[in-house]
Amino acid sequence: MSDKAQGPLRGRGATRSPAARYESTRSEPVDDGWHQEEALPPLRTRITEERPRRVISRNDSPDVPFELSINPYRGCEHGCVYCFARPSHAYMGLSPGLDFETELFAKTGAAERLREELARPGHVPSPIALGINTDAYQPVERRLRITRDLLEVLAEARHPVTIVTKSALIERDLDLLAPMARAGLAQVAVSITTLDRELARRLEPRAAAPQRRLETMRHLSEAGVPVTLLMAPLIPVLTDGEVEGLLEAAARAGAVAAGYVLLRLPLEVAELFEDWLRTHVPLKAEHVLSRIRDTRDGQLYDARFGRRMVGEGAYADLLRQRFRLARRRARLAGRMPELDLSQFVPPRVPTKDGQLDLF
Repeated sequence: MSDKAQGPLRGRGATRSPAARYESTRSEPVDDGWHQEEALPPLRTRITEERPRRVISRNDSPDVPFELSINPYRGCEHGCVYCFARPSHAYMGLSPGLDFETELFAKTGAAERLREELARPGHVPSPIALGINTDAYQPVERRLRITRDLLEVLAEARHPVTIVTKSALIERDLDLLAPMARAGLAQVAVSITTLDRELARRLEPRAAAPQRRLETMRHLSEAGVPVTLLMAPLIPVLTDGEVEGLLEAAARAGAVAAGYVLLRLPLEVAELFEDWLRTHVPLKAEHVLSRIRDTRDGQLYDARFGRRMVGEGAYADLLRQRFRLARRRARLAGRMPELDLSQFVPPRVPTKDGQLDLF
């Protein structure tokens, strides 16, 4: 697999396609003297169907507040250059760069698998985090409706669910989410990195504009769905100056809580983000990288539990204090109340003759 140097492409976040780390060969672009400046053809998205044997993943990390999660898609067309999930595409033999945002896998039949898993006698209800590795409401969901089908099963089973998204498409499912929220079964976190539209367009090119996400927060809140602002990621130098303004804007839009995740750059994400910096904000690149190292014990990434989400050191401590103070001034909570686990009813599953029955 070649490491194709693309430069900035309209509507795409990564600037290149580094080889997947498990590939046996690598190549580097060189100038052979024949290069001509010309417009590249559009890089189109390709969807491959994937029939999963199971859909619920279990988590034992102390850094995240959930035990169960479901990802309807692999890869994400939002194209956020900083996405911590990019390295997972290497397991498919694909590049964490442009392949991650153009070569997508859709888990068709996920709702049927979910129904079977929830109906098993050993299932213990715990809030299911929907769309954690990649956004459950990325553009392809408008057509495939896999997330919608999953929510219908969860609503039927009265199973609690949490969602994190950068998309306004979640408003489509308010008919399901609002009744679940009233019953204490649903919460949503809207992720906003920056209120600067131009910066957002380059950082996360196919996600909803930041002002549209604030509008989505307002619509969720008005429908009775508890909504959290998630400033993810908080990027030193580029977005850390927006903490106070972003929390105030979220509070006005109806958010009841707020949290943040410091920029994470695992594996190939570090080189992709550095390329992005040198392409889009070259005069700030070294300052950003230096500040990141200040929060990661001199490295670009620290994978240790308890440190990877918030960093450490004087600068990380300052960010933490600023965020907490701004959250208090905006009258936002640090976390949502617990969802209700007592209402769960195992769903019915189709038998061979087409009837519905319990497992």
